Amino acid sequence: MTVLTDRVHTFGRAMLARYGERVHKVALDAGFTCPNRDGSKGIGGCTFCNNKSFSPGSRDAVPLAAQFERARGRIARGTGARRFIAYFQAYTNTYAHVDELRALYDAALAAPDVIGLAIGTRPDCVPPPVLDLLAEYRERGHEVWLELGLQSAFDATLVRVNRGHGFAEYETATRAARARGIPVCCHLIVGLPGEDESHSHASLDRVLEVGVDGLKLHPLHVVKHTQLAIEWKRGEYAPLAEVDYVRIAADLIERTPWQVMYHRVTGTASPDILLAPAWCAKKWDILNGISDELKRRDSRQGARAVLI
Repeated sequence: MTVLTDRVHTFGRAMLARYGERVHKVALDAGFTCPNRDGSKGIGGCTFCNNKSFSPGSRDAVPLAAQFERARGRIARGTGARRFIAYFQAYTNTYAHVDELRALYDAALAAPDVIGLAIGTRPDCVPPPVLDLLAEYRERGHEVWLELGLQSAFDATLVRVNRGHGFAEYETATRAARARGIPVCCHLIVGLPGEDESHSHASLDRVLEVGVDGLKLHPLHVVKHTQLAIEWKRGEYAPLAEVDYVRIAADLIERTPWQVMYHRVTGTASPDILLAPAWCAKKWDILNGISDELKRRDSRQGARAVLI
């Protein structure tokens, strides 16, 4: 097994340096929905979206405190981390009145050993009062991250996958957040319909040009009960091969300045809902593949960065 952190500025590495010990994100489901599901912007959500693919156990109506305790035991058996960031992950976690958000975020921060928040949301769902609230938590000394699901900087792609927003909303939200001192982590998907590696390179370049503090890369996987699954079964979509994802991910890492933290360089889906590609169920194979590819190139994050 190779060590990815030797060549990539990972979030875990950054938190270890900052706090002197491991810090682990605890994924939470606070019961939110999404404007692309409830009819305000659309019905059915993104073509690739079955939220269980990145939030196993979601929609089970478990109180936040119980979710924390369940995760705490799992983490203790894994990384052994004793400090945590409450990661509001499932669906759109700013899609409520700011007073309701404050109550939820306060409850999460009240849990033992929680040092901050990571808020996963859409670029079109972060109005000024929400950003002001997150800035307030930062001012109190909490670790706070705004995670924005962009996926692609190409509006034509965003329309094709039924995102319900464009790049302009992402740029506006990112600039507004960073102006308040809130770090932004951008999510990008590699292998979206109609895109090739040049699109991934261009999306990254546009994100870096706007300014960003963290990145998450995900290979597009086909999961059950999605529009993408229908397209895949019809032969209208072909997933990336593992070797291609590894190559593209390594390319993107090389193009990323070292100061940007990688919160994730791959994504997996549980076997019970994953349809294709099969390699998306093997997290460590992909991580080791990316590390090996960077080692083969004698390269690292930032080696080919063009935007500083």
